[in-house]
Amino acid sequence: MSDSREPVAIGSTPLSIDDIVAVARHGAPVLLTEEAALAVKGMRVRMLAGLDADGPPVYGLTTGVGDLYDVSVAPEQVSSAQLKMLKSHACGVGEPYPPEVMRAMILLIVRAMAQGRSGVGLGLVETLVAMLNRGVTPWSPGRGSVGYLIGTAHIGLVTAGLGRAYFEGELLPGAEAMRRAGLPVLELGPREGHALVSGTYEVTAMAALAVHDARLLTAAADIAAAMSLEALRGNDRAFDPRVQQVRPHPGQAATAANLRALLDGSAIVAAHRHHRLQDPLSLRCAPQVHGSVRDALDYAERTVTIEANSVTDNPLFSVAGDELTAHTGGNGHGAPVAMALDVLAIAVTHLLNISERRTDRLTNAHFSELPAFLAAPGGEDSGFMIPQYVAASLAAEARALAQPASVHNIPTSAMQEDHVSMGVPAGWQARQAVEYAQQGLGIEILAAAQGLEHHGTLRPGAGTGAAYRAVRERVAALEEDREMYPDLAAARELVADGSLVAAVEAVVGGLAR
Repeated sequence: MSDSREPVAIGSTPLSIDDIVAVARHGAPVLLTEEAALAVKGMRVRMLAGLDADGPPVYGLTTGVGDLYDVSVAPEQVSSAQLKMLKSHACGVGEPYPPEVMRAMILLIVRAMAQGRSGVGLGLVETLVAMLNRGVTPWSPGRGSVGYLIGTAHIGLVTAGLGRAYFEGELLPGAEAMRRAGLPVLELGPREGHALVSGTYEVTAMAALAVHDARLLTAAADIAAAMSLEALRGNDRAFDPRVQQVRPHPGQAATAANLRALLDGSAIVAAHRHHRLQDPLSLRCAPQVHGSVRDALDYAERTVTIEANSVTDNPLFSVAGDELTAHTGGNGHGAPVAMALDVLAIAVTHLLNISERRTDRLTNAHFSELPAFLAAPGGEDSGFMIPQYVAASLAAEARALAQPASVHNIPTSAMQEDHVSMGVPAGWQARQAVEYAQQGLGIEILAAAQGLEHHGTLRPGAGTGAAYRAVRERVAALEEDREMYPDLAAARELVADGSLVAAVEAVVGGLAR
């Protein structure tokens, strides 16, 4: 499974979102440092030595979980209770999690356990690392979690030779996937089942991937806006640094700088500098809207990065002198990440909304000064009429997805868990909103490129010209009506895989994300 990327080390160095994406999506190998291995082994020895049938109860170890916290587990049942916990929690319904989300979950579990606060054995941590490196990816249904539990329970089942997992492109029984990968299955010991399901790994995995993809969208949105501005004979006066200095939101300034770089040297802008005193808001206020998205994503990225490097298990163990303490707390509540995901969904919906407005202007001959629907003359071609419908539909759906999920708390576990994060529903909404925004921006870029066809020999800016060429490498100009869905798919991929941004940055240098 591993490729030629540098290994991602799990130890004292914090994980970045790029690290998570490298492992989850691109198969970068994972290395557990000796420092981390010693921390795990040391706490395991202390925890097992501190187990005392006559001592104070330890949640999830000598007791049940949830509202069963006051039910004792007999010493001879401690290990079997861990496997039963995984079986009962391996619930869920609906479409499965994408493999990249499951791999991100495993990495986040390893990162948390490697800090030596969960009391698990080193064998469990090493098995999880080996599953990542050898390409054993557990299968799990993706719906039905209020914040965590389901996806991680399915991961735990595979370590014990149960459940199902993908290996070399085939979905297999968990034991068979482990056998083919040359990995022994585990007999889970004290704490090990519970530790797998009691952290925020599920929601954080979804959030890390969504933040990464949303970051890429901001640069693509600036490219789309600059192309549309040229196609619509707009001007760049609103992007003047002196305008940004008196309202110094960081994202606004970064967006305006991107737009200036993208439009630098544009003969189209120069020829139409006085064509219109003031452009419509969807063009003129791109720094303010796209910039607000950037600032929102700063918050989301900061929150998710903290969470990815936190220990969200319950209980946590600490040692002071010779005394072992089991701390029962609430670090497993997913509120920080759930709220960040809600903000992310709102932010990318704004990108989609303003993009759709620019697409409408490009295709609306009453405003565009371009052929109706960017179609060939004669009236028999519909041109870009229906792609704008698609963008409008996606924008409508995204607005529904932007309704916060984290406020919809429904009590669970007989009221013991009476305020849950709804982080996983928030994660699904954010992922879907990102996908819709990728497609909506792809549609705008196609329409803008078609609009640029009507500017004759006037050359676009350095960045917009590079973007135009990147579009035309995948999608030909529309000379007459044809099936449009392949074009839309190609345009989305151009945005989603980073190709558009990379092509532009090769010419103008790095763009702010």
